[in-house]
Amino acid sequence: MGAGAGVLALRPMEAIAQVVTDAAGGLATSPDRFGRIFNLPPFADFNAGGLRNALMAMGQPGGIVDARDPLAEGPVRLITNPELSPNNLDNPNNTAGITFLGQFLDHDMTFDQTSRLGVVAAPENSPNTRTPGLDLDSVYGRGPNGDPQLYQTGDRDKFRIESGGLFEDLPRQSNGTAIISDPRNDENLMISGLHAAFLLFHNQVVDRLRSQGQTNVFAAAQQQVRWHYQWIILREFLPAILGQALVDDILRNGRRVYRPAAGQQFIPVEFQGACYRFGHSQVRPSYRANLRGDPNGNPAIGAPAFFGMVFDPAGQGQADPVDLRGGARAPRRFIGWQTFFDFGGSQTANVRPNKRIDTKISTPLLNLPLGTLPDGAPPTALPQRNLLRHVTWSIPSGQAIAQALGIQPLWADRFPELQQFGHGLPSSTPLWYYILKEAEVAGGLRLAGVGARIVGEVFIGLLQLDPTSFLATNPNWRPTLPRRGGAPTGDFRMVDLLTFARVDPDSRGQ
Repeated sequence: MGAGAGVLALRPMEAIAQVVTDAAGGLATSPDRFGRIFNLPPFADFNAGGLRNALMAMGQPGGIVDARDPLAEGPVRLITNPELSPNNLDNPNNTAGITFLGQFLDHDMTFDQTSRLGVVAAPENSPNTRTPGLDLDSVYGRGPNGDPQLYQTGDRDKFRIESGGLFEDLPRQSNGTAIISDPRNDENLMISGLHAAFLLFHNQVVDRLRSQGQTNVFAAAQQQVRWHYQWIILREFLPAILGQALVDDILRNGRRVYRPAAGQQFIPVEFQGACYRFGHSQVRPSYRANLRGDPNGNPAIGAPAFFGMVFDPAGQGQADPVDLRGGARAPRRFIGWQTFFDFGGSQTANVRPNKRIDTKISTPLLNLPLGTLPDGAPPTALPQRNLLRHVTWSIPSGQAIAQALGIQPLWADRFPELQQFGHGLPSSTPLWYYILKEAEVAGGLRLAGVGARIVGEVFIGLLQLDPTSFLATNPNWRPTLPRRGGAPTGDFRMVDLLTFARVDPDSRGQ
């Protein structure tokens, strides 16, 4: 199945409408609740004995989804010697930063704090404590009046930002807890660095507006930040994970399955619980956080650069953890963005790729620190948690959704590894695993088929249905902020945002 399958092989709208829920089809819903796109049965019989055990075995450490990265080789060699991880291939089309931009977007749209893993729940009764849109409420919270702790005491138009020694850090309590609107944006060093970059980006926009003589700048700055951020999503992030052809198709020909009423956009569980979790497959086992942040460190493990596993049990309880978990402050704990995004010129040699979208997950993600889990409880293997989420939301199989859309399904012959688990899983496959296999079959460089269609329609729908977004307010708008290297305005990318925020390598002299 090629990446174009989500563009070309859909059933007529009338046929699709028969399997789409009322909420997704245009009737009023509750935007502060989760919902469904498809009126289809769940992927398995939840009364069947042993289903939970089968899903746990499917996602267990050392099992079929474990990339079995040789962690003993250390974080440096796992980056510089990709042949050590033959089951965990690099993606030459995406840089490492796309993974964490994707995580940042997730935290801006969806936060489920009430449902329980593996316990059936009605999405319509489950609150989403983020606004279902791309409005940066994960950063702005309720604004300077509603969340004054996020803003500077002497200048309510600007965010608080602190220093971790060499460079910026999130503001923190004395125990290290970040003072931010969404605690998940301190789960790892990369996401906390990205959150800090957005705080500085907003502050720089405030300064620019003031220099132009504008007063009462908060609302104007917030709109500029949001619209430039939304532009990056539409013009950089979505083409990277879907391909430009599908983005263009949805914009030109409309959304086929995600069509809520205007202002009634919601987060579907097929997206939240399955398709958008494709990013877990892109995570590397280790990263180079920065190039020169650890000058007194051990050269044998990469110093003066700071390398670390994304998570390492040895980091538990350490004041300056050996891994890249969040929640800690130390001089070396900052992100050198030239590893994660391509700044061009001589910096291009420093950028690193993310992993392909496939059915293999980097080994550190099969033993997560309890502090990164919303419920703080096992299982700690991320694939097991994803698969149990399918029971929570009664999510249909990938094959059922493909048939509903008119996309040629991947049948049991594509899933011989699932035969051992029974319950008909090779022919009625949990959606998360199914969309990873779709991408894998297509080469792993981007989503394909069902996964691409659902992710693309939800993102573009959230932008089109939000009355404050640039697509809804002024679809002909073009970015106005200065770009890196004096490039002409009218476009804006992550390297431009990071440069304007002054966290780029040139601004830091690194």
